[in-house]
Parts: sequence; structure tokens; C-alpha cells
Amino acid sequence: MVTSIPEIKLNDGLTLPAIGFGTYKMNGASGVNGILSAIDAGYRLLDSAFNYENEGALGEAVRRSSVPREKLRISSKLPGRHHSYQEALATIQESLFRAGLDYYDLYLIHWPNPSKNLYVEAWRALIDARKWGLIRSIGVCNFLPEHLERLIKETGVTPSVNQVELHPYFSQEKQRAWDREHGIVTESWSPLARANKLLQDRTIKKIADAHQRSIPQIILRWHIQLGALPLPKSSSPQRQAENLSIFDFSLTDEEMQAINGLSHEDGRTADQDPAKYEEF
Repeated sequence: MVTSIPEIKLNDGLTLPAIGFGTYKMNGASGVNGILSAIDAGYRLLDSAFNYENEGALGEAVRRSSVPREKLRISSKLPGRHHSYQEALATIQESLFRAGLDYYDLYLIHWPNPSKNLYVEAWRALIDARKWGLIRSIGVCNFLPEHLERLIKETGVTPSVNQVELHPYFSQEKQRAWDREHGIVTESWSPLARANKLLQDRTIKKIADAHQRSIPQIILRWHIQLGALPLPKSSSPQRQAENLSIFDFSLTDEEMQAINGLSHEDGRTADQDPAKYEEF
């Protein structure tokens, strides 16, 4: 059974569950079924993006679900090709039309795309969209401290969330510390490192055996104890439920340190350094 999921309060007052559900590559009818299964399993935070091209599937799952809309937290993201102010506003509206929703609980800038130098303009659009009730909370993805500092300095508005690549092979210690010091919640994309060799890691396997848990459960529990909000993805109802069942045990300090020790500077799963990588 899935135990009660704690909530995290953002700097603007919105609350999010301590774990969410990633929907990347969940499209069409199968995507609707997978997302609906996740809602049935107990997920209440559902993370999408304009570039995933599945906001429609997400909205359809929300409509088919017996869970009231107000009990869910629906998130999407602004693509890099629409960072200019007017395009950003139109894209937010298009995101809502695609999903058939009246508002998003959380909307994020997907990447800073620094060479285009428009992310502050995009941020101003998100600020206004929030004022107009299209979005309840606004944040970013893949923003480095220098990007965040500029947003705050030029607009006076601090993002509520920074969603970044985060897993035991790339623990983002400095970024997490910066976010925490500025009241920003760090969300983890690819929390299981896209199911790569991390899921065969001997150190984590030993800890999993000690707790009689699966390796993904140990990794997700590690995220929770770091203070990060993981967004695992799975189409399997069994794994969806398993990934939620992480709030009835704890890792020891020694176990946390052992997992922390797996991180390394070049631990990204792909060459997606926000200082240079751009997505449109």
C-alpha cells in the first residue's frame, strides 16, 4: 500500500506532493492510460511540457480520472523557441488549450538557452500569466545560479521551483544548496538516470537488500532525504505504485553518504550542460 505522501510548500504558498510523475514520451491513447494509471496509483503532481507534445493526453487523463481537478497539481513547460514575451504568452495559452485546462498549477521555462538571451523576457511573460490566473506558480528548469540571479535581480520575482537533472551519479550538491538558500525547491528529472547502469549499482544494491526494497525505491528515498522532489516515470502500474512506496522507511546517514559518494562531475546522462546546451 502507498502511504501518505508529504507535501512541500513553495515560496509562493502553493503546495506540491513530495514526489511527482514524469510523462516524457507518454503520448496518445497509451499515454492517457499510463497517466490515468499513475493518478489511480496515488500520484497528484503530473509533469509535462509543450515539447513533449502530450499536454492533450495529460488533460484527457485528468478529465477521465475520478480525482477532482483541484486535488491535482498539473505542470508544463515553455520551449526555447518561444521565449519572446508575446510568443511566451501565446504558448502558455496554447498549452492550456491543448490540455483543455483553465489553469496550470505550475509552469516552467524549460531551458535558459543563454545564447539567445531571452529567458528574462520569458520570465516576465510567466509573471504576467500568473497575475492573470493562467498559472498558479512559476518556475524554471535547468537554470544555473547565474541564470537565477539574473531573473531575481531584473524582475524581483524568485522562481518557486528549479527542475534539474539529478540522480546518484550527478547529485548537484552546489545547485541544490543554492536553490535551498534562495527558497527554491529543486525537482529532479531523470531521478533514476533514465534506467541506465545506476539500476545495477552494487553500492545501492547492497543498501536495497538491507532494507528489502528495490533499487529504484532506494534511489527515490535518497532524493526525498536530500530535500529534492523526484519525478519518476513508468507505464507499469506495479512500478508506479512501487515508486510511491518510499515514505515508510529511511536511509541511515551512512547509507546516504555512500550514495552521495557515487556522484561525479561528468555524471550527466547526456551532454546537456545548461551553460551551453539549448533546446527549442
